[in-house]
Amino acid sequence: MADITDMTDIPKGALQGIKVLDLSRVLAGPSCTQVLADLGADVIKVERPHIGDETRHWAPPTFSDDTSAYYATINRNKKSLTVDITTPAGQTIIKQLIADSDILVENFKVGGLKKYGLDYDSLKQDNPRLIYASLTGFGQTGPDAKRPGYDYIIQGLSGLMSITGPSDGEPHKVGVAVIDLFAGLQLTIGIQAALLARQHTGVGQHVDVALLDSALSILANVGMNHLASDKIPPRLGNQHPNIVPYQVFAAEGEAHFILACGNDHQFAKLCEVLSVDWHTDARFATNPNRVANRELLCAELTKIFAKQPRAYWLAALDQVGVPCGAIHNVAEALAMPQAQAREMIVSFAQQGSPVRALGNPIKLSASPVSYRTPPPRLSEHTDSTLADLGYDSEIIAKLKADGIV
Repeated sequence: MADITDMTDIPKGALQGIKVLDLSRVLAGPSCTQVLADLGADVIKVERPHIGDETRHWAPPTFSDDTSAYYATINRNKKSLTVDITTPAGQTIIKQLIADSDILVENFKVGGLKKYGLDYDSLKQDNPRLIYASLTGFGQTGPDAKRPGYDYIIQGLSGLMSITGPSDGEPHKVGVAVIDLFAGLQLTIGIQAALLARQHTGVGQHVDVALLDSALSILANVGMNHLASDKIPPRLGNQHPNIVPYQVFAAEGEAHFILACGNDHQFAKLCEVLSVDWHTDARFATNPNRVANRELLCAELTKIFAKQPRAYWLAALDQVGVPCGAIHNVAEALAMPQAQAREMIVSFAQQGSPVRALGNPIKLSASPVSYRTPPPRLSEHTDSTLADLGYDSEIIAKLKADGIV
């Protein structure tokens, strides 16, 4: 587990000096701004006074300081500023911050910020270098642009659920909000591309990412299978549509493991372990033939694998180079020595916070990600942020009394 200690020892982040105003909430947008923050950007998270981001209340579970685990997932390394953007005074504060910002991230409904003068066309007049990043359910254009978007619903609309789950059961969603997270990554990529483009042009642009677009792109080879054949891809449970055997099997005692034979050579090695000659059988010798005879082959494999414990099969297959692996629960996965070595669990105990968080998977040799601060308390940085804008204590007190911050 990585422990946060001396901040002076942390190398400069790749995005150090980049200022981000985060008007997003829940998961997709904040997941993007956390990546930017981990990479060194200065991120101010704008939240509603007294309420904050909805995910602050998505509990249990919470850490011992009442920080919800959900909120802590995607809000480290940020400052919390509470502002009521529906008020003129609140809009003035946002516009003052935008004047000095490189990036604004928002996930309001299409057109939702225009009535406050916080849409891209309005803001770029005063800050033409601004990169304005919008993450919505359906994008800024098209007949569904104004519809709200939710990960679960998008998983259904996109076809993802139609290919997920048992072949003889109902469609399943993925166990986490994968479309939200994938769209957040796409938004991050778009923002970084816009930053690079700005170095050449001197001006910013509008980055438009949609949950539905992201979900359709994540269909990948399954979507392409349809485009190539015009056939509707079936739901195959834990089987692969294009490769056999590439699925889950149960060993003795019903301990499950994954077998992933990606080519004919690996299948021959599997046959060697099993002491069978299927790799010379015309029905199974090539992957296309194995796909055609999937049910017959997998039924025989199921019988054999049930005769020995999982550890036996994993050791035997690993020894000959056939890809395989156990199916871990979450506790087992996070306890893996490899996960520990890669610092995929981060502790903020040295900074007096009970929060532990999942680490960032991006490893940069010269400008690595850093874990500088735990998820902020609601409004923790309101006073300091306003003071930096030139507001004195008396004005700040009045703004608080009026419910604006």
